[in-house]
Amino acid sequence: MSALPALPALPVATAVELEFDRQVHALVATGLPAMLGLAEECFRACCEPLRDVLPTWPAGDGVPFVVVVPDVPVLDVLATVQTAGGGGFSTMGTEDLARFRPLPELGVPPVPYLLVDVDTGADTLGVPPRDVAPRLAAAGRSPLTLAEGLALLVSDPGVLRSRGCYSLLGSRVGDKRVPALWVSGRRPRLGWCYQGAPHSWLGTASAAGRLTGGPAPAERRPGTPG
Repeated sequence: MSALPALPALPVATAVELEFDRQVHALVATGLPAMLGLAEECFRACCEPLRDVLPTWPAGDGVPFVVVVPDVPVLDVLATVQTAGGGGFSTMGTEDLARFRPLPELGVPPVPYLLVDVDTGADTLGVPPRDVAPRLAAAGRSPLTLAEGLALLVSDPGVLRSRGCYSLLGSRVGDKRVPALWVSGRRPRLGWCYQGAPHSWLGTASAAGRLTGGPAPAERRPGTPG
């Protein structure tokens, strides 16, 4: 009897790819696809192009990447994040939260994207967010938005204890308030602090950049609008 032909070896998922799959599943587990009016398969398909731009693992002392979906229903997603004391909560109202928008100069993508090399700001504890802003700009880093801070929490519900509580200087409403995530009664809490107020337990979160999937602009066919 002749030997059966050898089957091609199946590709083995890397640690980065497994982490990507875990984060997408965590977003699905919050019920986010239904909140956005999408079937789960469609939601996963929207995230899939990000697999092609996954960074090398690891990235220094920070979180290598976080999968972010913009314009999520913040309070609904926050309530699904479970810790020892229960689900996340906020004393801020829906209308007030909706007024906090990403700073235009950050160029936040309107589609799912990767936030890379994320740091909750342990080296900025006790420094007012207002004073951290120029330091981030000089280092070529970007402050996190409200949606990005929430995505980090969804990806790791224990992050507020393991890496520290953090301000989200990338989302503003035109006043002196800066949204922040911290622990209250052993539960994640979304609130705000004044931009000039220092807190020994609150850093200012930042990231090295944002990546979207799909072809780069230079790969458009000649003659197509840009």
